[in-house]
Amino acid sequence: MEEPKKATNVVWHEGKINKADRRQLKKHNSAVLWFTGLSGAGKSTLAVEVERELYRRGINTYILDGDNVRHGLNKNLGFSPEDRKENIRRIGEVGKLFVDAGVMTLTAFISPYQEDREQVRALLDDDEFVEVYVKCDLEEAEERDPKGLYKKARSGEIKGFTGIDAPYEAPENPELVVATDQLTLEASVQKVVNFLLEKGYIES
Repeated sequence: MEEPKKATNVVWHEGKINKADRRQLKKHNSAVLWFTGLSGAGKSTLAVEVERELYRRGINTYILDGDNVRHGLNKNLGFSPEDRKENIRRIGEVGKLFVDAGVMTLTAFISPYQEDREQVRALLDDDEFVEVYVKCDLEEAEERDPKGLYKKARSGEIKGFTGIDAPYEAPENPELVVATDQLTLEASVQKVVNFLLEKGYIES
């Protein structure tokens, strides 16, 4: 990937409505719920169902999904380590904008590198980044293989596939671990919602 051109002569323009104002209008906090895990672990499925439950509770939400974002914003990126890094950097910046807008933002990305996830965390204020490790054994994820990607990786059709011939660095200290190879989808959703309730991100 070519090095992007640097912006010059730019000055931040401060508005008169800030994040606190937007949160007050929406009557809830905002944060990034960062779902990370292997392909097939259930990140997108879990994010969709958590969003549905938050919506039911009157929470303004938006999902940034790995595949969906690559249809537009990140369609010029591949899956090399450099492109993966840029993919996550862009999503981190978009997530920061959504949090500033007062929206509870759910992201579902493999995001295999610890350093990249920590860089996103560093963009946000304290407690605005909730790392949710969607934990699933590789064997189970490969058995599910909802997109047929593991099969292609094993046959050599796909190179640099996370968990097969590219690494996945599991979170060292995530805010929450959801073992989707042990819990039902309903129980997984409830675990996330209970965390948000206990930590004061949402109210019952």
